[in-house]
Amino acid sequence: MPKAAASSLEVSMPAVVEAEAGGTARIECSFYTAENGSSTSITWFYMDRSNRVRLCRIAGGEILEENVDYKGRLSAGEDRALSISRVTVQDARTFVCQVGEGSHVLGENQTRLHVYKVPEAPEIVASSGGASVRSSEIPEIARCVSRNGFPPPNITWHKNGEQLQPEENTVKMPSTLTRESSGLYTVSSTLFAHVTRQDRHSLYHCSVHYWLRGQRRTAESRRVNITVFYPMEHVKLQVLPSSAPVKEGDDVKLVCEADGNPEPVFSFSKRGLDNVWHDVSSLADTSSGVLSLHDVNKSSSGLYKCQALDLDDMRQLEKVVELVVNYIEGVCVKMEPSSPLREGDSVRLSCNAHSPLSLDYQWKDEKDRMVAKGNQLFLSNLTFETSRNLSCQVVAPSVPGLEQSKRVAVAVEGKPRIVSISSPLYVRQDEVVNLTCKAIAFPRPSVHWSINGTAHEYVEDQHVASNLTVRVSHDLLRAGAMCRVSNALGVSEEHIQLLDQKIPESKGVIIVAIIVCILVVAVLGSVIYFLHKKGKIPCGRAGKQDITRPEARKDKIVVEVKSDKVSEEAGLLQGANGEKRSAADQVGQSIVRCTRGQGWAQR
Repeated sequence: MPKAAASSLEVSMPAVVEAEAGGTARIECSFYTAENGSSTSITWFYMDRSNRVRLCRIAGGEILEENVDYKGRLSAGEDRALSISRVTVQDARTFVCQVGEGSHVLGENQTRLHVYKVPEAPEIVASSGGASVRSSEIPEIARCVSRNGFPPPNITWHKNGEQLQPEENTVKMPSTLTRESSGLYTVSSTLFAHVTRQDRHSLYHCSVHYWLRGQRRTAESRRVNITVFYPMEHVKLQVLPSSAPVKEGDDVKLVCEADGNPEPVFSFSKRGLDNVWHDVSSLADTSSGVLSLHDVNKSSSGLYKCQALDLDDMRQLEKVVELVVNYIEGVCVKMEPSSPLREGDSVRLSCNAHSPLSLDYQWKDEKDRMVAKGNQLFLSNLTFETSRNLSCQVVAPSVPGLEQSKRVAVAVEGKPRIVSISSPLYVRQDEVVNLTCKAIAFPRPSVHWSINGTAHEYVEDQHVASNLTVRVSHDLLRAGAMCRVSNALGVSEEHIQLLDQKIPESKGVIIVAIIVCILVVAVLGSVIYFLHKKGKIPCGRAGKQDITRPEARKDKIVVEVKSDKVSEEAGLLQGANGEKRSAADQVGQSIVRCTRGQGWAQR
C-alpha cells in the first residue's frame, strides 16, 4: 500500500481496488495526526488523462461538495472510506485522497479503481455449408462470440480438446472487438481451417478468457461437429442377415456402403444364366444403397453387383457378392403296392427329395407326432383303424428352419364292419327311444334302418354312426329293428332286440299296503307311550299287573296288527345284508300287545 507524506501527515491507500460493474466500490484513505483533527478535511479527486478533477470534499464525516457526474452515488464512512455506488466502466480510473487543514495540504495518496464485468458465455455456430477436403481455399469451420465483458476478453479455439494456433495457409482465427454504448465489450472470432477425412468425427469449441480479481478466468462453449465432404475410396456389399444361411422363403437385404460424403448414387444388377448383367435397381432404394428381396427361392441365387457413383468427381466404384439360397424341392412319396389296400395287407412308403444339402427324413401322423425316421416306412397287417394320413417331413440339418413335407393317405378298403350297436335295449311301449348303430369301412358306407324314424348320421375318419329316434310300437317291440351298413365292397347288418320293461300291479299294491301298516303301528305305539307316561296305563316289566280301569273296558283291551300279505312280500323288505325283516322291524318299533289279566310286555 503506497504511502505519501506532506509536512507531518502520512496517508495510506490500497494500490488497486476492484469492483464489478453495477456494484459498489469502496476506497479507503487512512491517516493519523497528533493534533486535534476536528478541522481536518478530505478532498477527493480523479484523474482524467493528465488532469486532476475535483470529485468531492468531506468534513466531519459529511460530503460538502460533490461532482455533478457522481451526484447521488457517493457516500463516506466513519473510517473516512469513500464508497461509489452503481459503478460503471467509466469509473475505471485513478482516485486521489488529499488531506488538509484549512488551505494547508497535510498529505495525499492515490488508488487505481479497476472495474470488471464477467462476459456472457461464448456462443458457437458451426458452418452450415460444411467443409470439403478438396477445397482450394481455407474453409470456414465455425464462429464464436462473447458479449458484454469488461475489460475486453479474448477468444481461443480448440479441436478435440487441443488449442489451435494460427498457421499460414492452414489455420486462421481472426477476431473483432466491439465497444458497446454501455462501455462493455463484445468479442467475436471466426475459425478457418483445412480439414481431412478424419475430421468428420472432430469436435470444435471456443473459450473466452477474462481477468477477475487479479486472476485469469475461462468460460467454454459447447462442442460442435461439422459436415466434412470427402471423395469415395471404398465400396462394401453384404447380405443381411448374415448370422445364418439363407433359405427359401426368407426376406433378404443386399446393403451397399461407400465411404464418400456426400453419399454416392447406387445401382444394382444381377448376372443371369447368359452371363449378362441385368439391372435390378427398381427393387432397390438407390439413395440408401439397399436392395430388398422378398420370399427368395432357388432362382434368387446368383451374383449381384453394386455400383456407386461419386457425384463430385463422377468416379464410379463397384462390388460383387454371391447370394446362395438353400432349398429343398421335388418332395414325393411312393406307396408300394399302389393298388387298393385291404385289411391284413402290408405297404411300403418311400420318400425322396432334391437339394444340394444333406437331408434327413421323418414320418409324422395327423397330430404331428413322429412315427419313424428314415426315408422308408413299412406298415403291416393293415386295418380300418390304421388307415390315416401320414406326412413325410424332409429337413436340412445344416440350415435351421429349412424343411419341406408331403402328405399321403393310407386308405384300407373293405366291406363295412359294425363295431357298436345298442342291443338288447329295454323299452316301454309308446316310449321314444334312440337306436344306435356304429360301423367302420372304406369307401364310406351308407346306413339303412328296417323301420322308419328320424335318423342322424355322424362321420369321423372311417367311422360312421347313425342314431335313429323312434316311438316304440307293439310291432317294433315284438320284431325289433335291423341296422344295415353297405358300401361297394359288401354289406353288414345287425339286429337290435327290444325287451319290454314292466312293473307288476300286484307288487305295487302290496308295497303300498305294507307302508300303510308301518305308519299305523308307529302312530299306535306313540299313543300308548304317551298314556303310559301320564300314568293312565300302569304296565309292569314282568309278571301280572292289575290295571285299574272300568270293568266294561277290560275285556276290550286287545290290539293286534295283521297283514295277510306280509309273508308274501317279505322278500321286498330286506336289510342291507340281505336279511329278511318284518314290516315293524323295518321302522325299529315293537308291536305292543296288552291282554286281560296280564301286564304289558314289550318286545
